[in-house]
Amino acid sequence: MRVAVTDIQQDAPSPPRSRKRWWTLPVVSLAQLMVVLDATIVNIALPSAQDTLGMTDTDRHWVITAYALAFGGLLLVGGRVCSAIGHRRAFTIGLIGFALASALGGAAGDAATLFAARAGQGVFAALLAPAALSLLILTFTDGRERGKAFGVFAGVGAGGAALGVVAGGLLTEYANWRWCLYINIPMTAIALLGVPLILRDRPGGSLRHLDVPGVLLSAAGLVLLVYGFTQAEPHGWGDPMVLALLVGGLLLLALFVLVEARTRHPLLPLRILLHRVRGTAFVSVCLMFAAMFGFYLFVSYYTQTILGYSPVKAGMTLLVNAVSTTIGAMLVAGRLQRRVGPDVLIAGSLLSSAAGMLILTQLEVNSSNVFAVYLTPSMVLTGIGLGCLLATATNMATVQLDPAEAGVASAAYNTVQQVGAAFGTALLNSIATSVTGAYLDDHGRGADTVTTGTVHGYTVALWVAFGILVAGALLVGLLSRGRHRTPHPETAAEATG
Repeated sequence: MRVAVTDIQQDAPSPPRSRKRWWTLPVVSLAQLMVVLDATIVNIALPSAQDTLGMTDTDRHWVITAYALAFGGLLLVGGRVCSAIGHRRAFTIGLIGFALASALGGAAGDAATLFAARAGQGVFAALLAPAALSLLILTFTDGRERGKAFGVFAGVGAGGAALGVVAGGLLTEYANWRWCLYINIPMTAIALLGVPLILRDRPGGSLRHLDVPGVLLSAAGLVLLVYGFTQAEPHGWGDPMVLALLVGGLLLLALFVLVEARTRHPLLPLRILLHRVRGTAFVSVCLMFAAMFGFYLFVSYYTQTILGYSPVKAGMTLLVNAVSTTIGAMLVAGRLQRRVGPDVLIAGSLLSSAAGMLILTQLEVNSSNVFAVYLTPSMVLTGIGLGCLLATATNMATVQLDPAEAGVASAAYNTVQQVGAAFGTALLNSIATSVTGAYLDDHGRGADTVTTGTVHGYTVALWVAFGILVAGALLVGLLSRGRHRTPHPETAAEATG
């Protein structure tokens, strides 16, 4: 999707330039790492927590679901609150609340307390995530500095999902599952020490005109949609409850769009979503997360159930992906972003990750040299693709914003990530399960057959993930076809400035 340089307005006015502005980057990146880590760090620790607290198999998913629902459902509200009270103040409140909820979860003596704590983490993460990105938007408006800052921020955030699995395995095996939550306390303390170094911003709005119908419709619609995705895998996409959740969520979000188009003070101004450059960023990130979160799940399952890796060794396999993601965001994207247009870089990033998926579709039960021939190349290609895309898309998603819109635009960007991750995990996991079930019905249920059928289910689901990424690259190409060349958003900001 391409627009001329003159189509992009100058970014939001920069706060007074100061040498200490660079301290903003490590502080907000640390906070972003916490938010992303907690989406995956408890996955490997879940069996241990279940044994300790006596959770049933039916209820244990709430450890993950409670966080996802609160985080995804309240992001848009959190973005508006950030703008109204000031992003630095919202950032501080989010840090403190997140740490307190983490402490409660780590000390939980029963399942209900842990579920409530995870929901509390999600609530404060919905305030923390948009505040962190907004502070970057408002602090780094110079083109070159902005590209560097967003590259680091995207690298930390993108690598955090894989790093969460690694950290969860290490903490569970060598310490205790409770430290998967307690770890947020020292991280928060370090971030709070850096808050005074962040440039102070002014509130950009007021909650007196808060769009209450928009708040209710968006929160309810996103909660129903995300919860419907989480229930699709165990119950099936045709289950009446799942269909009711998904259809209800879509209807509420459609009504939300109608309300936002008519109200004088919308929670999410539709021009933020309809902006051509920003829309490309949102779509590409949503599709990338849909494919990658299913990918992480299958790699974790395959290495532990088929190859017999310990949780720590399985996590170390994903560490290759985390390192590659950081390299892609900080180095590769930084070198390419001034040489090719952002739509070309995004399409190439999607295809790089698709190539990594394609390698794993060739896995068989008796594949030799699995780590060197299959897992390592796949981890590298998907990691570089994810890092490059997020470094570029984060920048594209924040062009042409007023300071008052920074919070809600940041929240929208985080929301599409959450929806994509929830949808992809549910879709790919249900495909793998159904394909494996059909294979076992046809070939029997002996031990070797079960293993073969399981791997077959994984590879079919990875073919679907491959198709999602290729379709995303083609969509970016089609949307940009016939338009003028789009400069990188940071270059456009320099040109118009």
